[in-house]
Amino acid sequence: MQTLVLVAHPHLADSTTQQFFKASLPATGVTYESLDAQETYAVDREQAALRQADRIILQFPLYWYAAPASLARWEAAVLTRTFVYGDRRYPLADKELGVVVTTGMPAQAFRRGGLENVTIDTLMAPLAALAHRAHMTWLPTMAVHQFNYLDETQKLQLVVAYQRYLTQSAPDTLANRQAWFAARLPAMVAKLAPKDRAIGKLITATLTQQADELEALMATLAMIKEQDDD
Repeated sequence: MQTLVLVAHPHLADSTTQQFFKASLPATGVTYESLDAQETYAVDREQAALRQADRIILQFPLYWYAAPASLARWEAAVLTRTFVYGDRRYPLADKELGVVVTTGMPAQAFRRGGLENVTIDTLMAPLAALAHRAHMTWLPTMAVHQFNYLDETQKLQLVVAYQRYLTQSAPDTLANRQAWFAARLPAMVAKLAPKDRAIGKLITATLTQQADELEALMATLAMIKEQDDD
């Protein structure tokens, strides 16, 4: 899978949250681009990058319930009608579109009756509509609230969640989660100190066993369903 991350932030270098995300990027399979680093966009190049990506992630802080201006500027220049759906060609069809949005408010503020009285899904509705119009698959939004209040354990968990959002196969099922972790655990174990590798190998073996048990359970459920249908 090839993932394209498009970041809209007018003060990217000064953002601890965005620098954290940048440092957390997987070593391979992800292309990172700052939209604010460009005054004008090379439209052909931008559209080619979109065509080459399997998953496109728009990443930005929430400014007055919307993305920073650079995202709208990029959309106006690159996502032309002719490119997105002209002549019914749909070059972005079947690609995945997701959003990583950061806020300075707690998660409970973004609900009906909450301090903001609006949900994140409602705020992201125009981008979800774009995905629908382009025949793309819309991914559930990844919202990160009050990053600077997270402790070290929560930040480590965020690294994993962020990398999964960029590279794990959709939908976010238990089986896909297990496959994602299983593919990466051996490399992680190899980086551990020798005294810790036994624990790492035990975790890997446990995850593999659970994956086998899950596969057997799903097969059993499928057989039961077939019998019920008969």
